[in-house]
Amino acid sequence: MRDLPITLLRTFVVVAETLNLTVAAGRLHKAPSTISMQLSRLEALVTAPLLERGQYGVRLTPAGELLRAHAQQLLNLHDRILGSFQNADINGKVRFGTHDQYATRSLTPLLEAFVLNYPEARLEVFCDHRPHYLLSLLREGKLDLALIEMPVLSDGGQRLDRDELVWVRSQTHMTHLRDPLPLAVFVDGCYHRDSACQALEKVELPYRIAFTSQSRAGVLAAVRAGIGVGVIPRKTLEQDMVVVEQGLPPLPKTDTTLFVADQVNEATARLAQTIEQSPQFIRTRMERPHALATVELATVSGE
Repeated sequence: MRDLPITLLRTFVVVAETLNLTVAAGRLHKAPSTISMQLSRLEALVTAPLLERGQYGVRLTPAGELLRAHAQQLLNLHDRILGSFQNADINGKVRFGTHDQYATRSLTPLLEAFVLNYPEARLEVFCDHRPHYLLSLLREGKLDLALIEMPVLSDGGQRLDRDELVWVRSQTHMTHLRDPLPLAVFVDGCYHRDSACQALEKVELPYRIAFTSQSRAGVLAAVRAGIGVGVIPRKTLEQDMVVVEQGLPPLPKTDTTLFVADQVNEATARLAQTIEQSPQFIRTRMERPHALATVELATVSGE
């Protein structure tokens, strides 16, 4: 019986997640040709086609769907075993604050990798939509690090990514044409909400708060139902959302920013490193080295 190399399985899982060889290559820091070669080697080992390539990208074959489930379990077990030997002495509590748009999307694989690689660390994640509140918890010593969305070029922290806020509506509701404009937003204190209200007031466009929620899922559910227009970062746009490009005032750009407390344990430092070195953020910094101001890991006081 042939062994399945972990490297090939890891490549396959990323391709299965993205269904795009170019995107997978970017995440893995490999050339698309290398990804294709590794997939061909894996197909030869399992003696079955795993992907079907077509005009609109790739999709998994039945054999690919089966391998995907098994491969993820094997990778998790592999990383847990390796982590228990390599990082057994790295322990302690890690108190991490972030917005749920990160916790439920881009951070999911990073937090999973951290838990598997550092099994003795005790990760505690606190989600809140108010960036300044999370910063206050950091200053008060109640959080060890925070990944939050800040106004572009604001002080402190390490800039990891640049984005912009956009107005969104559902595909089936022309909510943006109502007068006054109904908004589906987070509760008071959210940067998205504050930016939207300020932009509308600046151009004297009437609006009303039609729906509030403390979660991204709640806000997007209201947008889908046609209750109100939402405000989200462009890079978090979902397929059934339509960006309103005309008729509403422009919204500001934002920086995804990592803040780390002055004194942290080794486990916290490792999580910060995991986030900083994730392919999505490294790729952005390489593509836009001048647009993203890289500041040393923040002292929260901004010194």
